[in-house]
Amino acid sequence: MMINALLKTNIFQYLSLCMLLCSSTLAAQQFQNPLLDSGADPFSVYVDGYYYYTHTMGNRVVLWKTKNLANLREAESKTIWTPPAGTMYSKNVWAPEIHYINNTWYVYVAADNGTNENHRMYVLQNTSANPLNDQWEFKGKLAAPSDKWAIDGNVFEYNNQLYMAWSGWEGDTNGQQDIFIAKMSDPTSLSGKRVKISSPTYPWERNGDLGTDGNPEQVFVNEGPQFLEHDGKLFIVFSASGCWTDFYALGLLSLAGTDPMDASAWTKKEEPIFQQTPENGVYAPGHNSFFKSPDGTEDWILYHANSNPGEGCGNKRAPRMQRLYWNEDGTPFIGTPLPTTVLLPIPSEKF
Repeated sequence: MMINALLKTNIFQYLSLCMLLCSSTLAAQQFQNPLLDSGADPFSVYVDGYYYYTHTMGNRVVLWKTKNLANLREAESKTIWTPPAGTMYSKNVWAPEIHYINNTWYVYVAADNGTNENHRMYVLQNTSANPLNDQWEFKGKLAAPSDKWAIDGNVFEYNNQLYMAWSGWEGDTNGQQDIFIAKMSDPTSLSGKRVKISSPTYPWERNGDLGTDGNPEQVFVNEGPQFLEHDGKLFIVFSASGCWTDFYALGLLSLAGTDPMDASAWTKKEEPIFQQTPENGVYAPGHNSFFKSPDGTEDWILYHANSNPGEGCGNKRAPRMQRLYWNEDGTPFIGTPLPTTVLLPIPSEKF
């Protein structure tokens, strides 16, 4: 009888331990948004088993390293570049993106000297294997011959040719941001003229009332372009309307043919593909990027959003992620921004 009682006790303890371990494992396989309390313009790249993540810090570039983007709060992080004071790129350091091209690391980032009219794109380079070291080199400005206002540069290779898309001004006066594209002769240089491929024309792209001192009464916005390729089709997902409004949303450009420099080959979807969902507590979702799960089987979107109306372009914007799917016609389907109360499975991992 004593043996049976002891056996039952051991079995109970074993089952309790199994339940505890299973519960812990399940919890580790799920996450909730936001990934961090604050972080606008999130971007990541997956290289050799790690995600390298960055977002706008305003005065420097910080890089996070993690095997799982759901664990950003515990990830290793380091400031990899602080601009020298008194330069044309010492302030308003916006939307850095890290790319790994031909075994070399690059960071593309917008900055100015404290005067918005002087915002331009710049590039950093690191030839070492570890991007968290101190070997980042400032390579200079990245500009088309017209050298106009530019932010939010995104670099992508298509048919063995590098391109950069960005948000810029047609002239030298604030009032409207368009999407431009140019070929690159190498990862640190643009080649040839820029081509405008998108302007804010639909009503949902033209929510931009400002009326503040030193700014126009309205600014119409297309910004944050992100290349996305699937089954031989090329898209650009971009952000529209002012980030200072709750109407900030994502739009879609689709390329017909194979020449991204042909402005007439780009077609804009008439409605946004991702926008605020007040019933889910999500406002002004936008300035996204894309990534694949570690095992390469899933597509994900990384974006920022506010949790309350009227929070604008400040530090309330926080990074979030959710699955991306594909429509039958090959276009991306994101659905609606999910509430932060939802438990989501982490991106599918390698085994």
